[in-house]
Amino acid sequence: MLIKRIQEGNLADELSAAKSKVLVLYGARQVGKTTLIRETLRKFQGRVLEINADNVHFYDTLSSRNSDQLKGLVQGYDLLFIDEAQRIPDIGINLKILHDQIPGLKIIATGSSSLDLANRVKEPLTGRTWTFHLYPVSVEEWALHSGANSVELTQKIPEWLSYGFYPEVLSIENWKKKERYLREITQAYLYKDILALANIRYPEKLRQILKLLAWQVGNLVSVNELAKTLQINRDAVTNYLDLLEKSFVIFRLGGFSRNLRKEMVKMDKISAGRAH
Repeated sequence: MLIKRIQEGNLADELSAAKSKVLVLYGARQVGKTTLIRETLRKFQGRVLEINADNVHFYDTLSSRNSDQLKGLVQGYDLLFIDEAQRIPDIGINLKILHDQIPGLKIIATGSSSLDLANRVKEPLTGRTWTFHLYPVSVEEWALHSGANSVELTQKIPEWLSYGFYPEVLSIENWKKKERYLREITQAYLYKDILALANIRYPEKLRQILKLLAWQVGNLVSVNELAKTLQINRDAVTNYLDLLEKSFVIFRLGGFSRNLRKEMVKMDKISAGRAH
């Protein structure tokens, strides 16, 4: 089931620009980043080199900082697409070399963790990137795909609130299979990505924070209350929340007030980033 994503048009516009920048697409695992890029590139006029960062054949070259090796890798190609780029050491510096020394080369990089990829591309590629975010399927995208009317969309709200908008979840009819799929993603994502990328001292506290947040989705969140409940210090809770947000598990909605000074101190609301 291929659902047309709104970001496809935005990416295509940047690819068609005469003077291009490095395009960086962030998003959680399984939200459709690779599919989106491939669909966008179907209309691209030129030779494309697609590299998955898990492929060790390209790993050394893309982390080499050697301009001759990098030029040799992309020779004859018009566009370089690196999937899961955060896994390559010094990826930012190497993309900078490619961007600066091969002006005609277009570059796209994706990553499932802004925590890691942003740290590796932010400083070396300052002023050289356009950043995009891909979230799970939106109601607007689903409506355009399915042709459902407002009544049909309203009837689906309870299911969407329970299971979210992952493309794969939307294609599964059986509710038990939806739950099984989400459990698999949770286990793989929390332990394979987050715990591997960050120095988590108490992994179980991370799970407990997620449970507490799930029970109060859409409500004001007190960091002090979370710290007291979990019996850890306030700074640790703040670090965990920051980690979860950068890994697209949650997102924070800041307070609103007509008095800007009061708005600065209002508590955030937190929701699940994967059911965005």
